[in-house]
Amino acid sequence: MELVSVQRERGVTVVAPAVKRLDAAVAPAFKQEVVRLIEGGDTRLLLDLGGVQFLDSSGLGAIVSILKALGNRGTLAVCNVHGAVLSLFQLTRMDRVFALHPTREDAMARLGA
Repeated sequence: MELVSVQRERGVTVVAPAVKRLDAAVAPAFKQEVVRLIEGGDTRLLLDLGGVQFLDSSGLGAIVSILKALGNRGTLAVCNVHGAVLSLFQLTRMDRVFALHPTREDAMARLGA
């Protein structure tokens, strides 16, 4: 089962989960796939959560781990966060940790692309 869709646009690696639920069942494998991209040299990442309808603490933890894997070597922006997923970011105050953008274009501009 494919967990992520990866596209490269204007020097930015756009990662979109290919699942509607980013939960404990898929979060570890999702994190591994994205960290593999970082280890391969992708350091400007855009995480497009437009297709994700549900995110639990495991999924949020995977996104935090991706940010930590980037460290100061790169940049991570998150876009298309809505509904229950946005509520979880706000409830946990992760909306203050991550650069959340309403659209992919807004996020691309933030990443300088």
